[in-house]
Amino acid sequence: MNRPSRRKTAAALALLTLLIGSLSAGSALAAPTAPTERRATGRDAPLGSRVDLVVPSFSNPTSITNPLFPKSTQTQVIQLGVEAGDALRFEVTQLPGTRTVSWGGQQIRTRITHFVAYTNGELVETALDYYAQGDDGSVWYFGEDVNNYENGVLANHDGTWLAGRDGPPGMIMPAHPQVGDTYRPENIPGFVFEEATVIATGLTVDGPSGPVSGAIRIQASLLDGSVEEKIYAPGYGEFQAEVASLDELYTVAVAVPIDALPGRTPRALTTLTSGARNIHDAARSTKSHRLTTVLDRMIAAWEGYRGGEVPPMLVTQMDDALAGLDAAVQARKWADIRQAAIDLGQATLDLRLQHEPVVDIDEARIGLWRRQLRLDRRAGDAAAVAADRVTIAAISDRIRDLD
Repeated sequence: MNRPSRRKTAAALALLTLLIGSLSAGSALAAPTAPTERRATGRDAPLGSRVDLVVPSFSNPTSITNPLFPKSTQTQVIQLGVEAGDALRFEVTQLPGTRTVSWGGQQIRTRITHFVAYTNGELVETALDYYAQGDDGSVWYFGEDVNNYENGVLANHDGTWLAGRDGPPGMIMPAHPQVGDTYRPENIPGFVFEEATVIATGLTVDGPSGPVSGAIRIQASLLDGSVEEKIYAPGYGEFQAEVASLDELYTVAVAVPIDALPGRTPRALTTLTSGARNIHDAARSTKSHRLTTVLDRMIAAWEGYRGGEVPPMLVTQMDDALAGLDAAVQARKWADIRQAAIDLGQATLDLRLQHEPVVDIDEARIGLWRRQLRLDRRAGDAAAVAADRVTIAAISDRIRDLD
């Protein structure tokens, strides 16, 4: 996908530094242990190790319960990462509707996932992905509808494909993966290709809410010749991915409902939300005397909250957002203060996702993106304004489907 550069906020830069350090340390974020690990390359796997050559029947295809690809039990997943020095953010939302795909004389209903990708805070891709589970428990990928954006403008639909129309579906997760199993999640000759081999099972990874056992690691050869390694974890599905040749690494920061917490939204998070809004509004009218008092209250609220069981990547994200806001307030740079307040508001919403419905969080995200649009319009940044508009439209689309 094409990922244009945009501003790097203080919060994004600090999180970026953490992720780069993790990449150089050998994907330490996942902290896997691999007693059964072996190395293999998918393209070189013998034909006998292919586990996707017999397609199962699909009598209940929209019940996707495979623990390593649990689409039916997820509502939204936030992934954070880095690619070649740029900060990545992915929002993956399960939609309630289905799409029927015609293939091999069958009419197969598929589940729909809404994917949104950001680079340095700017939306660069949206996609609808289609999945179905076979009766044997394997999960199959039936295609995707892709929109790629450059500077807020739709550039192309590269990566779009559909089973039946363009070629076969691909197995994306075996029913019971074993070391040496090889399969092709994408297999449209000359267009899209991915061949994956399971190289480790029985891993334990550091998840957002604590250790997760039973994970696997796969190594995939892609159409462009690059090699990607992924970890899939029970309850999360795609947990971490790394493409060393692109300096790319991303991992799950939080997912619901698996990381959801009971009870009402904690007071600390409402304090952070209202504080960010108040600071943004005070900076807009240059009422600077209020800023330090409000910020001190926010810092105290966060210090009391962060000591609990908070997803580690979200702790880092909030620490960085507060540090960025503090620096902007100290410098009395009004545009920077407003930007930092918006960034902090977005970071707070990722924490609130553990307590509130996805639709409510997405509505709040739209409110912040509207503030971002006004800020970018005031700065005369036409490309950023265009990107803000398509972001608002993308989130609005998934809210409409979720309602």
